[in-house]
Amino acid sequence: MPRSRCPLPALPILRWLPRYSLAWLPLDLLAGLAVGLTTVPQALAYAELAGLPLQYGLYSSFMGCFVYCFLGTAKDVTLGPTAIMSLLVSSYASHEPVHAVLLAFLSGCIQLAMGLLHLGFLLDFISFPVIKGFTSAASITISFNQIKVYETLRRIGETRAGDAVLGLSCLAALAGLRAVRSQVPRAGPAESLAVRISHLIVWISGTARNALVVLFAGLVAYSFQVLGSQPFRLTGSIPQGLPPFRPPRFSLAAPNGTVPFQSMVQDMGVGLAVVPLMGLLETIAIAKAFASQNGYRIDPNQELLAVGVANVLGSFVSSYPITGSFGRTAVNAQSGVCTPAGGLVTGALVLLSLAYLTSLFYYIPKAALAAVIISAVVPMFDAGIFRTLWRVKKLDLVPLCVTFLLCFWEVQYGIVAGVLVSGILLLYSIARPPIKVSEGAVLLVQPGSSLHFPAVEHLRDCVCSRALAAASPPRSVVLDCCHVSSIDYTAVLGLAELLQELRRHGLSLAFCGLKDSVLQVLLSADLEGFQHFPSWEEAGGAELGGSRAEPFSSTADSSGLIQ
Repeated sequence: MPRSRCPLPALPILRWLPRYSLAWLPLDLLAGLAVGLTTVPQALAYAELAGLPLQYGLYSSFMGCFVYCFLGTAKDVTLGPTAIMSLLVSSYASHEPVHAVLLAFLSGCIQLAMGLLHLGFLLDFISFPVIKGFTSAASITISFNQIKVYETLRRIGETRAGDAVLGLSCLAALAGLRAVRSQVPRAGPAESLAVRISHLIVWISGTARNALVVLFAGLVAYSFQVLGSQPFRLTGSIPQGLPPFRPPRFSLAAPNGTVPFQSMVQDMGVGLAVVPLMGLLETIAIAKAFASQNGYRIDPNQELLAVGVANVLGSFVSSYPITGSFGRTAVNAQSGVCTPAGGLVTGALVLLSLAYLTSLFYYIPKAALAAVIISAVVPMFDAGIFRTLWRVKKLDLVPLCVTFLLCFWEVQYGIVAGVLVSGILLLYSIARPPIKVSEGAVLLVQPGSSLHFPAVEHLRDCVCSRALAAASPPRSVVLDCCHVSSIDYTAVLGLAELLQELRRHGLSLAFCGLKDSVLQVLLSADLEGFQHFPSWEEAGGAELGGSRAEPFSSTADSSGLIQ
């Protein structure tokens, strides 16, 4: 999708709305309803995970749907609360709604600024192993928080049998419905009406499994209430009605005075960096994955703007930070959504729930919401990535394991440590580029990548150890720069010192295969004794005094690679 050249970004909705087809409307409606039926129970569960009153999950679930319809570039993506974001909010918002809403506002401002400044490339420095390490650790952390294993074992005598049985039953039902939906093939047009209807029922049951399980658990709890007993812990009363539209509060009333804005920001700490970055990363990763799968392209910087605006406006309706949801986006795509207009239906369904259905949520057992959370986060743990990296590139296991382990201590430490380790590995590859050395009457040295200041000493040591080796006569050097696309001033100074060192031994250094940009830098540096040739054959011949004899041995292609 081409980027706009105007100072303000164009509205993506203007690209698809004029050509909207009525044939798309039923599919968008169906997808929006399917996502909405998934969103409402998940919103309640994720608010519990974030340590906030349950209505804040619903408050966070509709603004992103509306904003993304106008500003998003992926037809499949849905914005709202997620397990990852709820875990981060729990860590950085102190279980205080005012902090959580302010965090959404500040995160949105940061994301919006990054989008306007086209800083989406910064997310490229968070490698895939770091992402997988974080999400895998988060899935375990969230699941154990819901099960409360330690407390269960320590207080086994106080465990409520009803909650345990209901929670396990809900988990089994969710897993079964997921498996049934994935195993049943699509009904073809040649199938009978009864077969197509049965397939549709199975598909709807699997897609709306969260809503069905929560509804069933609520009916069970209500039945016990009517019979005069209640073996489950219930959600309780949720305020009915839409949240007021007002700016987030920049101070907090406390028993011993007022907590000012500065203190609230200090309480959030590094969450002001981790929350917006992880929100952007999750959204763009999901958008790219589904865009590739369904054959269209996204604009990453426009996605930054969409998420930023959604969080800023969401904070005006008491939303905590939101991002793209993989599970709900998958439901959207599988439902055949054609445009982002499906999000309007989802948002409207959440608003209707807030306006009219919150009284019914009283009887939802908390064990059922815990089952919804566990069912959503367990697939996030990717055990196969460890085997894959061991097979493909073992070194990538280092940032993965560092992130995975440290995230159990503190989320921010795990992410930062993983990024730092990935950066160190990247810098090491720059500081130690592969260098191919071909033996002959003249030494042919071929760096495998660009030359920057960390690599210049490595190159000098490599050249001098071969050209001036005690076991062989001194030889002049040809530096083949066909793979060198850029060079910095420190590297130029290192090459000048190498020229002088070889000259002191009566040897010379010739360059060949120089890219225009690299040649211009070397010519501008006015190196003494600098000479360059179009090819290594001409350079080698010149180093041998104009001889046309082959300067390198026939085994040059099989020479070793110095790392």
